[in-house]
Amino acid sequence: MTSYNDNITDTVSRLAEPVLSEHDLELVEVQFRQEQIGWVLRLIIFKEGGITVGDCTRVSREINHLLDVEDVIEQKYTLEVSSPGLDRPLRSSSDFRRNKGEKVRIDIEDDGGRQRLTGIVEKVDSDVVTMKIDGDTRAFPLEKIKKAKLVIEF
Repeated sequence: MTSYNDNITDTVSRLAEPVLSEHDLELVEVQFRQEQIGWVLRLIIFKEGGITVGDCTRVSREINHLLDVEDVIEQKYTLEVSSPGLDRPLRSSSDFRRNKGEKVRIDIEDDGGRQRLTGIVEKVDSDVVTMKIDGDTRAFPLEKIKKAKLVIEF
C-alpha cells in the first residue's frame, strides 16, 4: 500500500526530472515529512563539480512554480533544495557511481554475519558494487550493503 507521502515524493520526482535535466542536474532524493517547523519538501540534487547556491535557488524557484500550478500538495509546506552533502548515506547504485574512485565505508551482511569494510569504489553494475579493499578486489550485491558512507579525510 502506497502512503500519501510516497505519492507526493513520486509525483514531485516525476515533475522535477525535466527541470533538473534542463540544468544538467540529477535528482538524488525527494523527502516529504513533518519536522519541527512543519511539513518539509526536500529535494536533494547533484551536479558533477558540485552544486552552487545559484543552482539551488534556480531549482527552488522553478519547482515552486511548477508545484503551485500542479497543486500536488494539500497542506502548507516549506520547500528546501540542497546538495547531498559529504556525510549523506550511499543507498543506490547511482550513489555509488557518483563516488567512483572514492573511499567508502560499508557494512555488509551475509551468511557470516555483519562486517564493516573500507575501500575504494572501482565499478558499479546495476546491483553490484566492486571495491578495492586491502589490495583485493571484491564485489558486493547492493542488497547485502546495509550501510555505506563516504570516508572523509582531511
